[in-house]
Amino acid sequence: MINLETPRKFRPFIKQAHQVADEFLRANSRKYDLAEHAYPKELDLLASLVDGMGDSGQGQGAGAAAVRRDDETTDKASKVKNGTNMSSVLSVIEMCWADVGLLLSMPRQGLGNSAIASVASDEQLERFKGTWASMAITEPSFGSDSAAITTTAVKDGDAYVLNGEKIFVTAGERSDSVVVWATLDKKLGRAAIKSFLVPKDLPGIRVERLEHKLGIRSSDTAVIVLDDCRVPAENLLGNPEIDTKQGFAGAMATFDNTRPLVAGMAVGCARAALEDTRELLEQAGVVIDYDRPVQSQSYAAATFISMEADWEAALLMTLEAAWLADNRKPNSMEASMAKAKAGRVGNAITLRCVELAGTLGYSEHELIEKWSRDSKILDIFEGTQQIQQLIVARRLLNLTSSQLR
Repeated sequence: MINLETPRKFRPFIKQAHQVADEFLRANSRKYDLAEHAYPKELDLLASLVDGMGDSGQGQGAGAAAVRRDDETTDKASKVKNGTNMSSVLSVIEMCWADVGLLLSMPRQGLGNSAIASVASDEQLERFKGTWASMAITEPSFGSDSAAITTTAVKDGDAYVLNGEKIFVTAGERSDSVVVWATLDKKLGRAAIKSFLVPKDLPGIRVERLEHKLGIRSSDTAVIVLDDCRVPAENLLGNPEIDTKQGFAGAMATFDNTRPLVAGMAVGCARAALEDTRELLEQAGVVIDYDRPVQSQSYAAATFISMEADWEAALLMTLEAAWLADNRKPNSMEASMAKAKAGRVGNAITLRCVELAGTLGYSEHELIEKWSRDSKILDIFEGTQQIQQLIVARRLLNLTSSQLR
C-alpha cells in the first residue's frame, strides 16, 4: 500500500539536502540570475559532494542522475520499496526550493544523465559513469511532439552518422556529452527513434549559439548542430533493434522517469514562493487561520490557503509517480499527470505570490519575481501542459496517438 509520507530513511538526507541547497544554491541565486551564461563555479564543489554522497551510499540516490528501475520484481508478497526515483525527486524538490537554474547547471546531474539511467544497459552505465550529459530532443520544426524528430542516424560500419539540429538543449555548452534523439529510419515512424550518447569532443558536433531567456538564466540553453557526426555504435542507448510492435514505448520510458523530476522542480520552486509570501503577509498583519472558513477571511489569506491546497495536490501526485517507478509499476499516465499538475500549479502559484507581495514581489528585493520567471519553463519542457493532458486523455480513453491528436 502506498504511503506518501516522507520515508523515514530519507529524512536525514532531505535535511542535509535542504542545508546544502540553502548554503550553495540560494546564496548564489541572484548572482547568477544577473550574470546570464556565467559558469557557476561554486557548483563544482557541490557536484563533488553529491558524487561522494552517492558513492558512499549516504546520498540515497541523490540528484537527477540517480533515477533507475531496479531489475528485481515487485509482487503482492514483496515489500513496498522507496528507492532512487523517490529519493531523487525529494532531493530535486529541495534543490529547486533554492534555485532551478543552478540545479540544471550542476555537473553530472543533467536530464541527459537521467535518460542514461533510464534506458542504458548495465555495461553502458558503467562505461558512461562520470559523464555530464545534456539531452537534445527538440528541433526547429517541432516542439513537444518528440515523434516528429528529423535528426537522422545512419549505420555505417561500426558507427552511426548523425545529422540534424537540436534547439533548447539545457546545459548544452557546459556538458561534456549530449544524449541525442534521432531516427534510424523515417519510414518506420516512432519505433525507429533511438537515443545516442554523443561526446562533444567528437568531430561533427558543435554548439551553434546560446539562448537568452526569461528564466533559469544561470543555466545555459544551447543550439547544437550535428554534421556527419560519427558516433560509435555501442553509444546507442539500450536496445538497437527496431521493434514496430513496441513502437515509441522504449523511447518514452525516459519520460516516465524524468517527468516526475520536472514536477518536483516545480513543487520546490512553488514552495519557496509560498514560504516567502507567507512571511511577507504575516509582516503586513495578514492572519492565515486554518480553523476558519476561507470565506470569512481576508482575500489574501483565502488565496494563500487555496494555493497551499493546490501545491499539496501537486506534491502528492509527484511522489506517487516516483513511488510507482520504484515499485516497477506502470507510471506513464501518473508521470504525465504529475508533470501537468505541478507545472501549471507551480507557475500559477509563483505569479499569484508576486501579486500578493505587491511591489516587493515585483522588485529584485525578493526572489519571488525570479521564481515566477523560472517556473514557466517547468510547464513547458519535458512536454508542455497540453501534451501531458493529451497523453492522459489517451490513457484514460484507451486510444492511440493516431486516434486522438
